[in-house]
Amino acid sequence: MAQKPKVDPHVGRLGYLQALVTEFQETASRDAKEQVLANLANFAYDPGNYEYLRQLQVVDLFLDSLSEENETLVEFAMGGLCNLCVDRANKEHILQAGGVPLITNCLASTNEETVLSAVTTLMYLGSPGPSAHPELTAMPVVQCMLRFSLSANARLRNLAQIFLEDLCSPSQVAEARSRQAHSALGIPLPRTAPPQHP
Repeated sequence: MAQKPKVDPHVGRLGYLQALVTEFQETASRDAKEQVLANLANFAYDPGNYEYLRQLQVVDLFLDSLSEENETLVEFAMGGLCNLCVDRANKEHILQAGGVPLITNCLASTNEETVLSAVTTLMYLGSPGPSAHPELTAMPVVQCMLRFSLSANARLRNLAQIFLEDLCSPSQVAEARSRQAHSALGIPLPRTAPPQHP
């Protein structure tokens, strides 16, 4: 009796991810694009998918999507990068592809989830130390984190405080404080989403 050929489950996963990427690139439907990007961001949460996502250039797809006018796409792309950047190879790719300015631009988003993901991603990119990538703690970013550390949103306030403690030197924080005292301009705080009523 002939044995059934063994099926590699990973081929199925790669094929499915490839189909998602193709659909994202080819669909003209806004809803379909949002749904596909949400799915890809969810797959980015599983380290078992990192190699496939790199192979399919999903990191670049997320980075490209940060420049979209559609805020929902930006939110999902930022969430996907946040999920991926705990991995060293993905982190290096984001840094080498010029991802930091795209991510710091998201700090100005009015979408709370986008901002939270952007702060978290910058923290991951900066560990174990931001010294190799000074753009992570450029003065506008530090000033922005100082403002966020005063936010009424506890999640944002806590993340910003951790960022300032872990990635910034006391002198950077002091300089940002002194500059802020002389300037009222800056990145606005994101709007907090109204509570959802059932």
